[in-house]
Amino acid sequence: MEKVTEDIVNIGVNDREITLFEGQYEVEKGMAYNSYVILDEQVAVMDTVDPRATAQWLENLDEALGSRKVDYLVIQHMEPDHGGSIMQLVERFPDMKLVGNAKTLQMFGQFFGVSPEDKAVIVKEGDTLSVGKHTLQFFMAPMVHWPEVMVTYEQSEKVLFSADAFGKFGTRDADEDWTCEARRYYINICGKYGMQVQALLKKAAALEIRTICSLHGPVLSENLEYYINKYQIWSSYEPEDEGVLIACASIYGHTMKAAEKLKEMLEHKGAKKVVIADLTRDDIHEAVEDAFRYSHLVLAAASYDGSVFPPMEDFLNRLKSKNYQKRTVGIIENGSWAPTAARSMKAILEGAKSLTFAEPAVTIKSAMKAEDAAQLEALASELLKAQE
Repeated sequence: MEKVTEDIVNIGVNDREITLFEGQYEVEKGMAYNSYVILDEQVAVMDTVDPRATAQWLENLDEALGSRKVDYLVIQHMEPDHGGSIMQLVERFPDMKLVGNAKTLQMFGQFFGVSPEDKAVIVKEGDTLSVGKHTLQFFMAPMVHWPEVMVTYEQSEKVLFSADAFGKFGTRDADEDWTCEARRYYINICGKYGMQVQALLKKAAALEIRTICSLHGPVLSENLEYYINKYQIWSSYEPEDEGVLIACASIYGHTMKAAEKLKEMLEHKGAKKVVIADLTRDDIHEAVEDAFRYSHLVLAAASYDGSVFPPMEDFLNRLKSKNYQKRTVGIIENGSWAPTAARSMKAILEGAKSLTFAEPAVTIKSAMKAEDAAQLEALASELLKAQE
C-alpha cells in the first residue's frame, strides 16, 4: 500500500510476474494495477484490479479499511485490468453503490451478465458526489481509450484520478525513466485517440491539480507541468525530438547495410539523433514509439511477393492505425528483379495526414554497391534539409 494523502491510499498491486500486457506488449519490469481508497465519513474505492491480482488487492483493501465497509465503488474504466475484480467486491459489500456513467452500466452487463441497476449511481459530466469532506467531481473522457471512460477530480485535495491517462508500463517502483515507458504505453494504447486526449486535457486545464493518480505506474505529485506537456505533445502528434528513425526490414542483411550506411552519412553531416530499428528482431512497439518520437522516419525494406517484406507491412499498419502524421518520410527499397517495396509502403500510408516524402527514394538491386552511395547521400542531404 502507498499513502497518497492522509485520507487517500493506493491499494493497487505490482504484478512482477506478467511478461506480456494485453497479450502483446512486452513488460520486462512488470505492470502496476492501481486502485485507490478514500477514507472519509463514507468510503469510496476508485476502480479495482486485474484478476491476476485480486487476492493481494483484497488483502490491501482489508488492511486499509480495518473494520469499515465500502460505500461506493467508482468505476472509471471497465477494461478487465481495472474492472476485473468488481464482482468480488460486490460479493463482499452487497450494499455498496456502483458509480459510473450510462456506458459503464451497459458494459457491466456485457462483462458480468447481470444488471447493476439497483446498486447504480449514474453520473454525467460535472456531477459531484460527497463522501464527507471529500467531494468527487466526474468528467467524461470517451475514447481515452474506451467509450465509457471517465476521470474523477477530488475537490478538497486537488487530486485527479486519471484512469489510464498518464499511465506507463512497469511496476510503480520500477527503476526506470517515466517518459520512455509512458510514451510507449501512450502511443501504442491511446495513440489513435489524440483528439479525445486533447479534449480531456482542456478539461484538466480548468482544474487546480496537485496530484495525478493514474491506474498504471507511479502517483505523480511533482513537476506536473512536465507530464502534462508530454501529453500535449503526444496527443497533438507533434514530433517530440528532432531526429531520424531508420526502420529496417531486411531479409539477408543487404537492406540493413544500406540503412547502416545512411545512418553513418546522416551522423557525418551533423544529424542530431539517428536510431535504427530492426523490424525483424526489435520490439515492434518500441519502433512504433520511436516513429512518433522523432521528426523524421526512413523506411528501408526488401520487396517481397510483389509487395513489401511482412515485418515492414506490420509496422506501417500499426503506424497508420495510430494516426501517424506530421512527419518527413524517406524510403529505401531493395529488390533483386522487380523492386516493389517503395510503391507498397507509400500505398499503406496513403491517407495519413501531413506526411512529406523525401526525394529521391533509393532503389537498391540485391546487394548495396558503390554506385548506390550517391543515392543514399542525396537522401541524407534531403532529410537534413527538412530538419532545418
